[in-house]
This record gives sequence, structure tokens and C-alpha cells, in this order.
Amino acid sequence: MRDRETMSLALETANTGHLVFGTLHTSTAISTMTRLIDAFPPDQQNQIRSSLADSLRGVIAQTLCRTVGGGRTAALEILVSNVAVTNLIREEKYNQIASYMQTGKDAGNRLLNQELEKLVRRRKVLKEEALSKTIDKEDLRKRLSSPSPSSV
Repeated sequence: MRDRETMSLALETANTGHLVFGTLHTSTAISTMTRLIDAFPPDQQNQIRSSLADSLRGVIAQTLCRTVGGGRTAALEILVSNVAVTNLIREEKYNQIASYMQTGKDAGNRLLNQELEKLVRRRKVLKEEALSKTIDKEDLRKRLSSPSPSSV
């Protein structure tokens, strides 16, 4: 979705109960939502935020990483929406959505840094490649410097 008209049509269609898939050039679930909302004039953003909150079921952000030995693999950030996420979107509390994603693994949520960490620990991706793909380099460095969790 590259323009406001397409985004508006997608939201309108989703709000009528239709399943809508769309793509945006963003690297995280939160940047996907904010990009969509920010595409509209400030006087429309509350309405768009509410519409998005009501209709959003999930976001998958894919980051392609070069693998050890050649090729590419996807690091996926996944946000599965629920009532809590809906309220956080309406209230513009995006940093709390990231916290929810961190603790909501059982619901299917994954943060990009969690996935990059897994790829590095499984020796599929070099640390330098993962660091070049992350938005939060300091967080990823901390994750990679701590002992490996047994569930990775």
C-alpha cells in the first residue's frame, strides 16, 4: 500500500468484515501501524487509528538476512492483535505494544530481536548481519551477550 487512497480503501474494506492483506515497506509491526496512520492528515489520524485498532488482526514484518554459507533467511516479527493491543493502538501506546509482544509469545507474538537472536545462536546468521538488520542494536547486543536460553 503506497498511497493514502489505497490505505483508506483497505481499512474501509476490513471494517466491513472482509479479510484484507496488504504490504508496506516497513521493518517492524509498530512501524507498519505508525506508517499507515501517519499517511493521513493529523485531523484524520484519530479516526484512522480507531479504524485500524478495530480491524487489525495481525502484522507480520519480514526482514531478510544473509545466511552463513550463502542464501537468505527471514527473521519475522509477528504481532497478533487482541483486546489489549486494540486499546494500546487507540491510545497511541506503541512502546507498550512492544512490551506486550515480548511477553506474549504464547499468543504467537515475536519481536524482531528475539528472532535475530535465535538465528545467530543457531549459527544461521552472523552477529554482524543481525546487528545490521535490527532497529534496536543495544537490545540485540544485550541479548547476544547473555547466556543462551535453553528454549532458543
